[in-house]
Amino acid sequence: RSNLTGNPDAAAAITEQLGTLGGASDPDLWRALRYSSADVETQIRGPAATTLIQDRGIWWLAFREGALLKLTAYLLGGTLLALALFYLIRGRIRIDGEKTGRTITRFKTFERFGHWLLASSFIVLGLTGLISLIGRKLLIPSFGHEAFSTVATASKWVHNNISWAFIVALVIIFVVWVVHNIPDRTDLNWLAKAGGLLGGGHPPAKKFNAGQKLIFWSVVILGGSISVSGLSLLFPFEFNIFGHTFSTLNSWGVPGWFGAADLPYPLQPQEEMQYAQLWHAIVSLILTAIIFAHIYLGSVGMEGAFDAMGKGRNMKAFLLALVALVVISVGANQILLRSGFSSAVAGSSEDNVRIGSSNR
Repeated sequence: RSNLTGNPDAAAAITEQLGTLGGASDPDLWRALRYSSADVETQIRGPAATTLIQDRGIWWLAFREGALLKLTAYLLGGTLLALALFYLIRGRIRIDGEKTGRTITRFKTFERFGHWLLASSFIVLGLTGLISLIGRKLLIPSFGHEAFSTVATASKWVHNNISWAFIVALVIIFVVWVVHNIPDRTDLNWLAKAGGLLGGGHPPAKKFNAGQKLIFWSVVILGGSISVSGLSLLFPFEFNIFGHTFSTLNSWGVPGWFGAADLPYPLQPQEEMQYAQLWHAIVSLILTAIIFAHIYLGSVGMEGAFDAMGKGRNMKAFLLALVALVVISVGANQILLRSGFSSAVAGSSEDNVRIGSSNR
């Protein structure tokens, strides 16, 4: 029946039943609007002005109100549950060696500024994003429509504006830390021993261990993807992402590799926004689950870990357990010690010791 959209050749004759309106009836007209085949004119000049009914958006609405909400609950709830069970089984990872109270500089002020700007903006974006995503289901039944309207409006305003801080911080941490997060051979040993999370001591690493490198690249790649889709939503219909992507993938035959049909193309203006919203939400949920693990290890999960970003310094015992390559700055000279560095660090001036410093 999707073809019955007012074509006189397909209409019933005027003398027959249901033919009293001639070549087009009201159902034909609404069907034409639904399937975007009606000749619609408007004085509004915009990409979506002539789309009165979007039939291809029904699946998006159903997915957003059903599967996406379940994914949110299972992914975030499951991650928190897994971390709680891990803590109950493994307990807090303690510092190996004697706690002398002497500390070593780990991160400079600008590094910590970039980290905390990224962390604080991400937390605010996560909370306001969840309000927009699941607020209708959770908040309206408890607080009513008017109260939710106020909260949702404020959340949207905060979310849209704090996003710029997140993007700036993402650039900062990439520029400052990318050189220290290039994979190397020490990461293989760290991964083979699971970073000592299951016991057996801490395997050696450089400024960042393999686990921290995984966090870094997850934040950079997923955070960058979230930023791009977020900009698409901030400026609707200004630049399209998915239509061109789907067209390219279809031309390469990628869907056929998996026995699937071609991806939809061309996309209606609203469809671009719907795909952007789903991508934005799903990638954000995945990154949030990863950050849950990062927050756990940086707080209650590992003794001394918070001090690195909280104060910029760690106790020697903590760093000697984690770091195998230490750069000791002595005047203008730097001595790279690959082994037996414990005594050298102990005998160095506290203010002259830098662990994997950015100027090495």
